Amino acid sequence: MLKKSNVAEEHMQNYAVIYFFMLVLFLIGIVFGAVIVNSMNFIQTNDLFFYLDRFFVHITEEPFINTQEMFKESFLYHLQFMLLLFILGLSIIGLPIIWILLFVKGLVVGFTVGFFVNQLGWQGFLFAAASIAPQNFIIIPVYLIAASVAMIFSMTLLQKLFSRKLQQPILAPFMRYSVLFLCLMIVLAAASFIEAFVSNNAMQMVVEWMYNQELLLSKK
Repeated sequence: MLKKSNVAEEHMQNYAVIYFFMLVLFLIGIVFGAVIVNSMNFIQTNDLFFYLDRFFVHITEEPFINTQEMFKESFLYHLQFMLLLFILGLSIIGLPIIWILLFVKGLVVGFTVGFFVNQLGWQGFLFAAASIAPQNFIIIPVYLIAASVAMIFSMTLLQKLFSRKLQQPILAPFMRYSVLFLCLMIVLAAASFIEAFVSNNAMQMVVEWMYNQELLLSKK
């Protein structure tokens, strides 16, 4: 156990810059997403809010959602994204694509939360906290780790390609790389479960409460 902790600690010390770079890249994506929300014109925001309002109405009128199907779709999405990162990590030319994917993930989170808050104020923040935050407390760190590890493995392949001194076999690092991605997928299965069975119910409760508040205000 001590040996494993030493290996993990040494790994973090050696590649702390990469993990920090990925975190900053993701945060920049969030900032860009929020900036895009604020730069949208009135027509664009109205169009998007129309679809959001239709979604709210659908939830209130048809509250039943197949949570098992939602779990499968969520997990399949994460599986596809992780497989893409895994494959990109195996190719040297995949580095820029890994950066772009992580940046886009941050941009989507920033835009989504920013739009809810921009249009609905504190109620939008509450809606985002109920529907987006719970699973993303797991998903975001996993994506950051996966993208960082894919970048590290890709750089390792690049080193072995251009350095004649490094003649160590690649099988052992590849096995560690594969096992880590498998473990991360298990963690994402838990995130998909939270999204389907926890966030979904919390989102429905918040939407129904928001509509009830509006009905009460209109009656007054």
